[in-house]
Amino acid sequence: MGRKHYWSQAIQAHVQSQKSLYIFVIVLFLTGVVFGAVIVNMLTTAQRTGLSSYLGHFFKELGRGSIADSEIALQHSIGEHLKTIGLMWLLGLSVIGIPILCLFLFFKGMVIGFTVGFLVQQFSWTGLWFAFVSIVPTNLFVIPAMMIVSVAGVYFSVDLVKNHIIAHRGSLYPKFVSYCGVVVMMACLMMISSLVEAYLSPMIMRGSLPEIASIVSLLPLV
Repeated sequence: MGRKHYWSQAIQAHVQSQKSLYIFVIVLFLTGVVFGAVIVNMLTTAQRTGLSSYLGHFFKELGRGSIADSEIALQHSIGEHLKTIGLMWLLGLSVIGIPILCLFLFFKGMVIGFTVGFLVQQFSWTGLWFAFVSIVPTNLFVIPAMMIVSVAGVYFSVDLVKNHIIAHRGSLYPKFVSYCGVVVMMACLMMISSLVEAYLSPMIMRGSLPEIASIVSLLPLV
């Protein structure tokens, strides 16, 4: 109980001390979501038809249970998430990497916004439901992890310049260890996301097959 209280207080203190940075990354992510949704309206008819055709094939394969084997999907997901979190860790080691860290979050938001926007535009409420069951479970872990790593990276980079390069004050090692510890914890959160993506999400999507069937009947196949 005491340990849980300690971690709860530590997390609250961290969020409070970095409140402005968290607000910034949240706004940045939401801006990416809005931008992605706007891009949907810029697609040509041919591009919409091509994407709809791809979705049609995906839904049919999902209905037949022919999508990637869960173990293969898990390995692929873990590999992608580890590469992402590792690159974000490296970018957080220098001020030069801060803009790219921000782009990571913006791009993630843009992809989600585009996906949801396209499904809603093409298939209305049914598309929104499928976007919810396919995107939300995984990103409940991925997005917070990316935001926390981004904030930790920005804080470490700024602190590195301000206190250790300009002022030559204090030891860098404890802050570096703390930064690495945050990244490792978020990598574990990403692993949970991979498990959800490989095993839980396909089950949820298959549970939506009645709604998906109504989508498939409207999709052009080429």
